[in-house]
Amino acid sequence: MGRYAIGVDFGTLSARALVVDVETGRELGGAVMDYPHGVLQECLPDGVPLPHGWALQHPGDYLECLRRVVPEALAQAGVNAADVVGLGIDCTASTSLPILADGTPLCFLPEYKNHPYAYAMLWKHHGAQAQAGRMTELAQSRKEPFLARYGGRISSEWMLPKLLQVLEEAPEIYERADRFVEAGDWIVSQITRSEARSAGIAGYKALWSPREGYPSQEYLAALHPRFATVAKDKLPGQPLPLGALAGTVQPETAAWLGLCPGTAVATANIDAHVSVPVAGAPRAGELMMIMGTSTCHILLANAERAVPGMCGVVDGGAAPGFLAYEAGQSCVGDLLGWFVDHCLSAGCARQAKEEGKNAHEYLTARAAGLRAGESGLIALDWWNGNRSVLVDARLTGLILGMTLRTRPEEIYRALIEATAFGTRTIVEAFEGSGLPVHTLFACGGIAHKNPLMLQIYADVLGREIRVARTRQAGALGSAMFGAVAAGTARGGYDTITQAATAMGGLLDTVYRPNPAEAATYQKLYALYTALHDQFGRDAHSPMRALRDIQSESLR
Repeated sequence: MGRYAIGVDFGTLSARALVVDVETGRELGGAVMDYPHGVLQECLPDGVPLPHGWALQHPGDYLECLRRVVPEALAQAGVNAADVVGLGIDCTASTSLPILADGTPLCFLPEYKNHPYAYAMLWKHHGAQAQAGRMTELAQSRKEPFLARYGGRISSEWMLPKLLQVLEEAPEIYERADRFVEAGDWIVSQITRSEARSAGIAGYKALWSPREGYPSQEYLAALHPRFATVAKDKLPGQPLPLGALAGTVQPETAAWLGLCPGTAVATANIDAHVSVPVAGAPRAGELMMIMGTSTCHILLANAERAVPGMCGVVDGGAAPGFLAYEAGQSCVGDLLGWFVDHCLSAGCARQAKEEGKNAHEYLTARAAGLRAGESGLIALDWWNGNRSVLVDARLTGLILGMTLRTRPEEIYRALIEATAFGTRTIVEAFEGSGLPVHTLFACGGIAHKNPLMLQIYADVLGREIRVARTRQAGALGSAMFGAVAAGTARGGYDTITQAATAMGGLLDTVYRPNPAEAATYQKLYALYTALHDQFGRDAHSPMRALRDIQSESLR
């Protein structure tokens, strides 16, 4: 009789469940479902228009997916529910949700179903950029100690700027909500019927630390008088560490999950951070690139340093015993998707179809035939703003060097190269701050689907890159933490190191730098850095001026 754990990964576009053998990490069954409402960026389900830069989700989608993917994954695996020792959940963050005391999202109430502020604000919701800017300026002027943990800047993608936006722009929603929760924490509460906040999510996305708690009431009051008590009033409860037992599957939820009541459920985790252990036992100096619609870079370390533009450092934020630093790029897979969806000619699409390829396969095959620098192009990868190291959602994309002879595959390769240059900027920020990067790992959909992209990254970074064995890093990582929540007493593990050693692993493939390509990329990276600083660091950047003009024209 085997022992199994289930991980459910709630990403930007879909939810995916995975049933895993606890002893070997063998993946036995899986299921995926797209969110019925997708990402709400243009309008609400009933047609209410949304402002530019907004990104919402319907929390009902999370439950609908959960009800389907867990039973389907169990059925495909052919395992007995009684042999499932634990369940783990991860979700994008910060995805904040206003709820009543009983856990009901405000958008479930008839009076708020057409109110944008009553829905879940997805991680890439940038409507709170003005609030994030004010929070940063105030923290800098007051010399708030917490700011150093976040690279000196506060992102509009985080929870507190979003809550401040709700308070200032929709005070009736702020007052009506008994609490605001991360989507991952809310999903766990729907399974366990008890609320447990994740220390990892709170640490990275809500400016919380186990030593200092949330920012001081004095700082919060200076932002808005009614914001002074946001932590006590809207974010109650002591956050629990990763792998902690958040609760167990309750009888009423067991019925629709197909699990046994009493099955251990772990505290929620961030979709990127939960992926760190899938490469094996965690070690200091390892950097995991979680490559998907966006890319997160998680670096494990033994020392705390101030790193400009990082997204936070949390003790135990990805694995107990290590400080975990987060940085990231807001647009990677989304960038290539944008090009295919909006810029590919009908002729290219027809040629791809004739060759039996999708558009990405077609462009990748042609881009692979180019040498570094051959296109004469260079790009800035800021189609969805810059998360690290500039932390500015107002920054936008740029392609330089196009002529009448520029071909689609050249642009496609330039966009890939831009994301690689962005990653190198992040790696150099870490190392320049005294945090060595010894080993590079990659996981996520892109890491398995696009060998050219991994080779370009190796050439640009001048480093070897290894790839996690699993194609479902988030779901496998969540299953590992589900096994840790169960503990050895229930058939799981007592530490994530034990779980990762047994259940994780790497592919045999190693991407190594090509010396000739790396030499050319060294020159191109110098140009990228010059453009990066000219358009990103200059207070009078035309990118920001363009966004201001755009905002005025849309009023």
